[in-house]
Amino acid sequence: MQRRLLTAATGVTMILAIQTASAETYPTDPVSVATGLELAEIYCAACHAVEKDDQSKIEGAPAFRDLAKRYPLEDLEESLAEGIVTGHEGMPEFSFSAEDIDAFLGYLTSIQTK
Repeated sequence: MQRRLLTAATGVTMILAIQTASAETYPTDPVSVATGLELAEIYCAACHAVEKDDQSKIEGAPAFRDLAKRYPLEDLEESLAEGIVTGHEGMPEFSFSAEDIDAFLGYLTSIQTK
């Protein structure tokens, strides 16, 4: 019984460490954050609010500053790498390089509202 509890506690600790580490590993340097903003402006700003205080151009398109309220930002990594495809018309299909994903998520992390 004690071994199961120890194993479960270790597993939970590892999951929490991985989640915390991934959110903290996105670059925060000015060049990376500016690159992330540029990607957001190129690929997303036609519909979404991509800055700290702008408004989405399409009703219902979530503001990027509020995305972390909906789900963990690191959940976007795989979709950004493989290509985001949605069921609604008008959203472009695109995929980012690993470097661009880090910059993009670093930017998103930097603008999240508390």
